[in-house]
Formats: sequence, structure tokens, C-alpha cells
Amino acid sequence: MDWKSLTSFDDIETINKESFDAPIVILKHSRTCSISAMAKMRLEDKWDLELDAYYLDILSYRNLSNALAEKYQVHHESPQLLLIKNGECTYDASHFDISVAELKESLTYNQEL
Repeated sequence: MDWKSLTSFDDIETINKESFDAPIVILKHSRTCSISAMAKMRLEDKWDLELDAYYLDILSYRNLSNALAEKYQVHHESPQLLLIKNGECTYDASHFDISVAELKESLTYNQEL
């Protein structure tokens, strides 16, 4: 899995713009949390999607995590997976609800709309 680092407010704007071309995934992750490590590992083990995936280290960039929560109207959690499509968060999951299967289901559902 090829993570792109989310490290600036410009990255958030880039993600938002690019989400009109293809859905984008953001993983908000804490390097010191065992649940976060498990969620990240489960994603990486099962990842077979052709989506850009961004990684946000919330310990280093909490201000960006807060900006994402405000922009996409989601409650901050960690770990948290966000699916951004057409400038909106169309799916979010946290902790042990984070899975590739659930993400795929959300992508299929969103394509049917």
C-alpha cells in the first residue's frame, strides 16, 4: 500500500479537488495507539483498491485532523478512516470498524446513487 502523507492545509485542498475525479481515502492514525496500529495493519493486509490513500499522523498534525473534522463535518476519532468523494465525506469509520470490506461496500453503495 502506497500511503501519501497528509502534512499541510494545501494537502487537504488537493484531496478535496482530486475527490471530484476519484474517491480518496484518509487514515487518521496515532503512532502510539495499539488499536490504531491494528486498524492500519488490517487495511494494509487486505488493501486491493485502486484509490489514493492519505495517512495523517495526528500526533504531529492534530491541527489538520481538526480541519478535516470541520471541513467534512465528522467527529474527530483516532484511528479514523474517511472516504472523500466529490468534496464530501461519504463514509467514515473508526477503531475496529475500519475495514477494506466496509470501504468497498460504501464505494459500491455510493456508485449506485
